[in-house]
Amino acid sequence: MTRVVVCGTTFGQSYLAAVAALPGFQLAGILGTGSERSAKTAARLGVPLWTEVSDVTGVDVACVVVRSSAMGGPGSELARELLTRGIHVVQEQPIHHDDLVESLKVARRHGVRFRMGDLYAQLPAVRAWAGAVREVAQKPVYLEASCAVQVSFPLLHVLGEALGTIRPWRFAKVATSGPFTVVTGEIGGVPLVLRVQNEIAPDDPDNHMHLLTRATIGFDGGGLALHDAHGPVSWTPRLHVPPEARTSFDFGATHLDEGTSVLSGSGTYRDFLETVLPQAIGRDLVALGTERPEQYHLALCQMWRDLTGELGYASMLYDVAHRPAPAPGRPGDA
Repeated sequence: MTRVVVCGTTFGQSYLAAVAALPGFQLAGILGTGSERSAKTAARLGVPLWTEVSDVTGVDVACVVVRSSAMGGPGSELARELLTRGIHVVQEQPIHHDDLVESLKVARRHGVRFRMGDLYAQLPAVRAWAGAVREVAQKPVYLEASCAVQVSFPLLHVLGEALGTIRPWRFAKVATSGPFTVVTGEIGGVPLVLRVQNEIAPDDPDNHMHLLTRATIGFDGGGLALHDAHGPVSWTPRLHVPPEARTSFDFGATHLDEGTSVLSGSGTYRDFLETVLPQAIGRDLVALGTERPEQYHLALCQMWRDLTGELGYASMLYDVAHRPAPAPGRPGDA
């Protein structure tokens, strides 16, 4: 049985759910600052709440779900403290390139493993989309993507998973329109147009995103779209009007019988948050003992640094509120 400590109880709640549902893993305790939320969470789960790294005992793996130094938090330092105690560590992205290098060195020095966690690459919709990209027997000709700045790193990871490579890459900021900053360039040699909602509400930084990650990889034959991190995935064949349609209004060409869009996979936000996210985290935890993607992750960190350098500082959102709206009726409904 692999005994796990989860560090942080904000997004760490999803990690706690992942550990609870993962065969062969057991929650040993929570490492936190001693906040009321952490205390209540530990009491609810019946595990100790540790407030110092030196208190952590009987643990094999630590999940560090605390903001890294790249995001102004202590997560990177905390991860290295745990590594020095002989504990394997999964640290949630994003991580600064230099911090990742240092943590990998510390892990090797102490005979343990360090992995940058990124659950987005493990999500079912993302895996289905990346797999479908490889099924298209054509070379990608363009990338079109959008994301919130908070999840710009996962978007780059997702694109790399789908393309099978991220080199070469380049970015250039070209415009800002409304909430979005537009960046052009390339990833894996494929031309890119990227829109980033470069806005953060400092009092509620995990909310007020217009979307998480959205991407289309275009081919000569059509576009394969991931509509968001939770799906759905769609294939839209490129429209090609045959000559006989122009001359005799004949639409008998076989390719015109394809659907204008083939859609797969959707669900509710409740299912996504309660079940899909923890399952993706679980796959990431299992990968700690089976995969060694350090060089790829280092390159991703470099690429993310280049992108954020082009984006510049995010605009701050103040006095914003959640304003849910019901789904509109289908076209033609009365």
